[in-house]
Amino acid sequence: MRVVVIGAGEVGYNIADTLSKEGNDVIIIDREEERLKIVSDNLDVEAILGSGSSPRILKKAKLDQSEMVVAVTDSDETNIVACLLASTQSKVPFKIARIRAPDLTRESILFDKKHLDIDLCINPERESVNSVINLLEYSGASEVIDFAGGRVKLIAFSVNPGCVVIGNNLMEINKMYGENIIVASITRANESFVPTGESVINENDYIFIFTESTNARKILHFFGKETEPSERIFVMGGGTTGLMLAELLEKRGIVTKIIEKRQDRCETLASVLNKAVILHGDGTCQDLLKEENIQDADYFIAVTDDDEANILGALLAKQLGAKKTIALIKKVDYTQLVSTVGIDSVMNPRHATIGAILHYIRKGKVISATPLRDEKTEAVEFIALETSEIINRPLKDIKFPRGTIIGAILRNDEVIIPWGDTVILPGDHVILVALRSAIPEVEKILTVKLDYF
Repeated sequence: MRVVVIGAGEVGYNIADTLSKEGNDVIIIDREEERLKIVSDNLDVEAILGSGSSPRILKKAKLDQSEMVVAVTDSDETNIVACLLASTQSKVPFKIARIRAPDLTRESILFDKKHLDIDLCINPERESVNSVINLLEYSGASEVIDFAGGRVKLIAFSVNPGCVVIGNNLMEINKMYGENIIVASITRANESFVPTGESVINENDYIFIFTESTNARKILHFFGKETEPSERIFVMGGGTTGLMLAELLEKRGIVTKIIEKRQDRCETLASVLNKAVILHGDGTCQDLLKEENIQDADYFIAVTDDDEANILGALLAKQLGAKKTIALIKKVDYTQLVSTVGIDSVMNPRHATIGAILHYIRKGKVISATPLRDEKTEAVEFIALETSEIINRPLKDIKFPRGTIIGAILRNDEVIIPWGDTVILPGDHVILVALRSAIPEVEKILTVKLDYF
């Protein structure tokens, strides 16, 4: 597939990196020469200097020969114009735009086929905020990913010292729990792998588990995680992300304090929010946090535009007694670091964007594709086709690619956590986890049987 990516910032760079590694022909456009040099030095893509909303530059990128345009600059207007040109002048089949304006959502009539004709509008910040709300609902988890319309969850957390499962393999853990637990991925010493029944859980392993939503708290409790609802939250940063988060917290009746450096922004926040307490100051100031009783906070959530400040603020809040901390991190290199230094969770705007794009690239009837923590593994939800190799056969008889595991099946309104004897039927919603390297083989078995023709 030929893809034109407009914008070589953190999001655009990582989209181009992911797509090029999967064998796609990627062209990336940006107005800043320094950004493009970083792209050219590190990625196997074509880089073009210029504006993504310029017809001349888009013609140079051979937009008319492309199958997808992904506009992810910091300017909503540039992204919209790029997609409009892709639709009217080049008839590109798939158009994806990053739209950050809070009052423009993907459901807006502005983006439908009769108007701008943009196939998908992504607001990474909004998706990150939604992920935080999910974490507050399941406070023992470090990540919560929804599938099957929210009926199935993939929850992730670190195994604390003293946990009852340490030293047991997954088959033994199933017996201890009394039901089937599907551990989809384990990260150990910064290396991820898809486990088998013989895999043993070690202290400090970071694990992903599939569960029916109604069972999530029970599993967290089994692994020794607290599941009490959050009542008091500090938000460091009153920008767009902080405001969206505070609005959702207000709707849930959660006591919220927002710390913001800019006086004018504090005034704006105070005029928009009804119940949140707005504090003018620095979220990395120890005296301010102590004065505001940070030790009583259930969560400290750092969402400024500065990754380093978010990390520092979260670490300081944790040291001063906040029960849990979340940091907004955009740089890939920092993602693995934060868990080792004591930050509980990471907000990753990039994941939402990349996952949405993978949905359009994956072969078969894919509903969603979500990269996991280190982006070396991926969770995929798809509809089982009549022509697929995986239907009407017990899972134990199917030769899945190495590093692949079926985590859950939704059949009508029933969620099935599978065993070896489980059979997938046509029309089932199936969620699996696979190593990124195994995805091409997974795509083959999801589509057409070898003897279909």
